[in-house]
Amino acid sequence: MGGFGLPFFFTKFFMATTTTELDTELSAVNSILGAIGQSPITALDYTNPEISFIYNILSEVNKDVQNEGWHFNREYHVLASIDSTTKHITIPTKYLRYDLSDGNNKFKDVVKRNGKLYDLVNHTYEFTGNVYVDVTELFAFEKIPSIFQRYIIYRSAVRAATQLVSNPQLVQLLQTQEAQARATCMEYECDQGDHSYFGWPHESSYRSYQPYDALRR
Repeated sequence: MGGFGLPFFFTKFFMATTTTELDTELSAVNSILGAIGQSPITALDYTNPEISFIYNILSEVNKDVQNEGWHFNREYHVLASIDSTTKHITIPTKYLRYDLSDGNNKFKDVVKRNGKLYDLVNHTYEFTGNVYVDVTELFAFEKIPSIFQRYIIYRSAVRAATQLVSNPQLVQLLQTQEAQARATCMEYECDQGDHSYFGWPHESSYRSYQPYDALRR
């Protein structure tokens, strides 16, 4: 007999399933396979058409979700690296979005062209002085918060079920899970981002009026 009067195999089961490990690409693919009624795998075999298809869906959805720009993958006022010879700014491939930090500055209006930053106002790739940008970065699946991992898995499962399984009821069930997971991500975003309609920037603070302060008078 195990602890609390449970048989040993039950105790072992509960101990084995209690974990805080983040998802990996392999566990994510297995979750998607399980959602559409397929057996799990022990390794990512890209020569298997179905596994390759599921993995591609996971990669695409990971990029789609991160492309929205969340608190965990956005960074503001980053000093851009300017080539000392050409004066060009090459945009790293890991960046999904890239824009000037000062949104009210219309002396420059930048876009991505040929992998570089291009100024639409001055019609040039050349920049001088310090250029600060806001970026949205693409992280590997294993590096993002677990709550977004689960959302990506559910969203991928919906796409996989839609394309591989002729079962509208299953797709509807998975869409419900996806909606719930997105709502949880939005809650996480609000908690972590400390957003305010005042738009307070970094290295500043604001404390709203507290009703109990009146009792101090």
